[in-house]
Amino acid sequence: MALLGGFRLAGAGGGCVRIPAGSERLLAYVALRSGPVARSDVAENLWPGASEARAHASLRSALARLRGAGCCRALDIGPVELALAGGVTVDLHEFRALARELLDATETRSLGTGEIDGLSQDLLPGWCDDWALREAEEWRQLRLHALEALAHHFAGARRYAHAVSAAGAAVRAEPLRESAHAALIKAHLAEGNQSEALRAFRSYQALLRSELGLSPTPGLLGLVAGLRPAAPRIGGHHATVTRR
Repeated sequence: MALLGGFRLAGAGGGCVRIPAGSERLLAYVALRSGPVARSDVAENLWPGASEARAHASLRSALARLRGAGCCRALDIGPVELALAGGVTVDLHEFRALARELLDATETRSLGTGEIDGLSQDLLPGWCDDWALREAEEWRQLRLHALEALAHHFAGARRYAHAVSAAGAAVRAEPLRESAHAALIKAHLAEGNQSEALRAFRSYQALLRSELGLSPTPGLLGLVAGLRPAAPRIGGHHATVTRR
């Protein structure tokens, strides 16, 4: 089951399973948890404006629609609790674990663009339920920190293109986040691309001034202190520019 980049439920053959209207929310709410969820909790959060009796009736109707569509194999339905069926995997759980491993500096697996792509995805984009928005914001904060840690990991392994890609993903996710820009600048510097580092700094400096009327912190200024654009070369010699 996919929650990152949008809700999708894949069948045994890999194709997407059609979910009855309104039942996606039920599956997504249960999938966000790592274990069983009380029916009362599901009913209260999915139908917050309804009475307790009405909310439980709506939950029973949603479960009936899933049964009718043959989708209930994704759930273990008990009299008191609901849980994902055994064997159902959720992409969010995988990338949450990866993010925490990166932040704990315990990650040892082989990493690549797949990890960058997963950490670049929003959780349930476009969903406006309060519970979905809370989970989405928590994931956003976690993945931003993880992308910055991933950029540091790649730079340390001299995989500079991946380091720039991971840091760039963090910058795109939150353009005003200084730590993301710092990760990008450090990745450029680690590869020896001083002009790229300076360009990234100036772009962020202009954006920060335009959007918030702020200046970069001394820590970020220190990363580019002393960097100057190289003068263009003509015939193997530095060109000089004279003013008249």
